[in-house]
Amino acid sequence: MKKFFLPILALTAFTMKENTLFAKAKYIKTVHAKENSLQIPYEEYRLDNGLTVLIHEDKSTPIVHVDVTYHVGSAREELHKSGFAHFFEHMMFQGSDNVKDEEHFKIITEAGGTLNGTTNRDRTNYFETVPANQLEKMLWLESDRMGFFLDAVTQEKFEIQRATVKNERGQRYDNRPYGLVMEESARNLYPYGHPYSWLTIGYIEDLNRVELEDLKKFFLRWYGPNNATLTIGGDLDKEQTLEWVEKYFGSIPKGPEVKPMNLPLPKLNENRYVTMHDNYANLPMLRMVFPVDKMYGPDVPALDALADILGNGVNSILYKNLVKTGEAVSASVYNYTAELAGELWVTVLPYPGKSLADMERLVMESFKEIEENGIRDEDLLRFKGEFESSLIFGMESLSRRVSTLASYQTFAKDAAYMEKDLEGYLNLNKEQVMQAYNKYIKNKPAVILSVTTKGNEDNVAAAPNYEVDTTKDHSVHHDFSNLVYKKGKDNFDRSVMPKAGKPVVVTAPKVWKDTQADNVKIIGTYSDKIPVVNLYFTIPGGRLKDPKGKEGLSYLFSAMMGETTQNYSSEAFNDQLKQLGSSISINSGMSSTTVFVRCLEKNLDATLKLLEERLLRPKFTQEDFDRNQKRLLESLANNKNEPSNVASKAFAYLMYGTDNTFGSPTSGTENSIKNITLKDVESYYKNNFSINGTNIVVVGQITKDQLGNKLDFIHNLPKHKVELPEFDGKMHAKAKVYFIDIPGAAQTEFRMGYLNNVKYDALGDFYKSTIVNFPLGGAFNSRLNLHLREEKGWTYGARSFFAGNKFTGSFQFSAGIKKDATAEALKDIFHILEEYKKSGMTKEELIFTRNSMTLSEARKYEVGMQKAGFLNGMLEYDLDADYTSKQNDILSEIKLKEVQELAKNIVPENNELIVLLVGDKESLWDSLIEAGFDMEEISLEELEK
Repeated sequence: MKKFFLPILALTAFTMKENTLFAKAKYIKTVHAKENSLQIPYEEYRLDNGLTVLIHEDKSTPIVHVDVTYHVGSAREELHKSGFAHFFEHMMFQGSDNVKDEEHFKIITEAGGTLNGTTNRDRTNYFETVPANQLEKMLWLESDRMGFFLDAVTQEKFEIQRATVKNERGQRYDNRPYGLVMEESARNLYPYGHPYSWLTIGYIEDLNRVELEDLKKFFLRWYGPNNATLTIGGDLDKEQTLEWVEKYFGSIPKGPEVKPMNLPLPKLNENRYVTMHDNYANLPMLRMVFPVDKMYGPDVPALDALADILGNGVNSILYKNLVKTGEAVSASVYNYTAELAGELWVTVLPYPGKSLADMERLVMESFKEIEENGIRDEDLLRFKGEFESSLIFGMESLSRRVSTLASYQTFAKDAAYMEKDLEGYLNLNKEQVMQAYNKYIKNKPAVILSVTTKGNEDNVAAAPNYEVDTTKDHSVHHDFSNLVYKKGKDNFDRSVMPKAGKPVVVTAPKVWKDTQADNVKIIGTYSDKIPVVNLYFTIPGGRLKDPKGKEGLSYLFSAMMGETTQNYSSEAFNDQLKQLGSSISINSGMSSTTVFVRCLEKNLDATLKLLEERLLRPKFTQEDFDRNQKRLLESLANNKNEPSNVASKAFAYLMYGTDNTFGSPTSGTENSIKNITLKDVESYYKNNFSINGTNIVVVGQITKDQLGNKLDFIHNLPKHKVELPEFDGKMHAKAKVYFIDIPGAAQTEFRMGYLNNVKYDALGDFYKSTIVNFPLGGAFNSRLNLHLREEKGWTYGARSFFAGNKFTGSFQFSAGIKKDATAEALKDIFHILEEYKKSGMTKEELIFTRNSMTLSEARKYEVGMQKAGFLNGMLEYDLDADYTSKQNDILSEIKLKEVQELAKNIVPENNELIVLLVGDKESLWDSLIEAGFDMEEISLEELEK
């Protein structure tokens, strides 16, 4: 396979004189970008306290990305103390000696940046992307919580974040279909006490019993600089950056020694059949888990290829044998690798009436095809083509490059390990894939989990034959004795936050435009960061053209456009596409059908040939239609009990009504999908898939001249004008509190809204409404989120927003709230909205909003997708290229009194809001009535009739 040269500025090694300037920043090595290589260039240093520092220079965009990765995840936890690492991720955002409570998010947001942290089994990382002139401030922030954190930890903060983590577990795991599948499979795969036998989120009972001192010890044991990698990338001066790193991190004392963990892979003597019941799922699930090679193990590339061949997409064996035959709604295989072990997951959702025992049998029979037929050349070519392109696509993002370096350094102890890692994939052969199959899958036992549903508790692959042996503790015990909190001594005043450097110069992409026959408008911009071309088509139509009673037709049509064509089966088409490493996706929007194409520049012509086939020569067959309709119906049925899905659907009905397209789900309802026929799909293509009025965006390594007439084939599409209906702007339901009962729901889903009919405009009232909302519910530090999440610990996140398009506008609020706090939270939300409407934002909030929204401009045009979105907005709303500059002028000139008056006019009165609560009626109804709310119970089924 041909590799390519990554056109990123290679770093030059310091001279000896320059190296000696930083006595404590020991120079390790320089890694250059090489020709015909994907290697990311960087320089490596090490401080005396053990902190590894990686610097990656990229001048293409005026931003920097900072990542601090600590080599600690849930694998460093002990039995009955699960969730510590993730809990600490939350705590590390709660301030430090020199950063006030809730200031971390505020400082970075106000600097025009974005930030987050993540925890997995093996590491925790904290990261931020900011304008380049904010780098020193970021290093000050990260160093303060690394070395000056514990004294700022209070019992109150601890309790609030404990509640927040529990709410996150409820929202992401306990309150959704199949949310606990991985927890159950891990518990039965690994020995009792093994740190992979629980999820990173931890068990509720462990979160309840943990004490503040336990968490402090965890920090002292694992969060030292010698167990961390600081990776900095972007538009930076490397010498100045090293000075700052030494200044802010150099004094932090070294932590306790951290030794590598190395546990044996789990061994199974026979298939372990286990069962769990899921209250939220409508379809049962079969999950088979085979223990396999761990991260960066020699067999991982072969296992990734094997998973792709067995169960990734329409070319896979399981798709052919289970999905296309009508046995299963979906069937997939995924190779999940971690530092201590790997897991190969087989996941099957069967159709109603199909047994999990039959699913297991079909999976095992499908595996035998590998034994009988071996690995085909085209299968391996498809895997390699898609793998190569995904890597190249990922290198466009600065944050992706930085996190890649950090990951290799943390787990392979060499940030340059990418080259060796890639060799394993690019040189992979069929024999290696077969060897992996024989070693890990053929006749090997697995954990076989049956997920049962209401009324089908007996549908299991086999009777349970395994229980976790809790008499034997396989915990890895760590030494938490003699831990002393030591702070470094600085020769500067750390309490003074560094100022930003000189303002960065941000320029919107230079664009070219063209208007062609059939009212086709094309806009493009050249970018050579990576050798990729992105094409984005917006074709008038979409959901607004769905006939009454056949809502979801445009969604089903889009699915059918990905199937058989006149000259290709769907399998053959996708085989060609993936060998090229290209993608073509067709989706239905509210007022358009969108087509997105992404490919390597060298494969553009071949990809456009396939696009021509896809757009001009679809072959709508009854077989493809029946399969897609059947799968969609089961997908809709399976989401009936998921609280967040129910809330979003029902809220749209209440806001807009069932007779309005805006009130209908994108994918339709079970009743409307049943009404759709193959002829409806054919008619939609003829009448609502027209070239007339189409917008095309071109972003990537191609100029207007190079594009030439390559897209002329699209003018062979139908040419009639697609007329879109108007919206009357009336809110459907009365303003009151509606309730949908989902018995046993762990949380309450909140949806609140009001139609104000302020349509999108870039420079008028709608834009100003986004300014008004920012401190109310648009930022992490907004009033709503700070109160509900950071002060009360009732939610994982809450937000409000003004939504607008060409047809209508609205104000909305959404959150998943702790069940027991439902009534009190609703009262508080009403109070916050009432106060904000009355008084508006403060002077400090206006400064915060102005800085954040203005400075974030530096992050808007980094990657192709961002540029495509920017250009598409210009075409759709007929905007000039400098409209963002004009927005910034409005923001800088707007007065406090004006935004306060705007709040009075556009924030709705409480009695104007539709409120929908989706949760457990038995435990909530009485408290809501007692709180004085005007309640009405409804159901999603009644709304959909």
